[in-house]
Amino acid sequence: MRTRKASSASATMTLRLDAGTLRRLEALARATNRSRALLAAHAVRTYLDLNEWQVQAIRTAVERADRRDTKFLSQDEVDAWLATWGTSRARKPPR
Repeated sequence: MRTRKASSASATMTLRLDAGTLRRLEALARATNRSRALLAAHAVRTYLDLNEWQVQAIRTAVERADRRDTKFLSQDEVDAWLATWGTSRARKPPR
């Protein structure tokens, strides 16, 4: 994948698509009277919106796990809690 700076507002990017994906993109572009570039840019933005939160969530979890005051539960504590699920003595999650 290559990018070239087109202006401060956008950049040109070249990517390789397999033939089937390209055919689908072209068909959708024709059906919606939109350009392939517009549809591809929208697809990238949508992908980022749906997935980039995971990176931040992982970073946050690692930072939290690395703190000295973080308490981890033992497998026995988790098993004991899960064993109460669906019973009259169901407990709140251990802390």
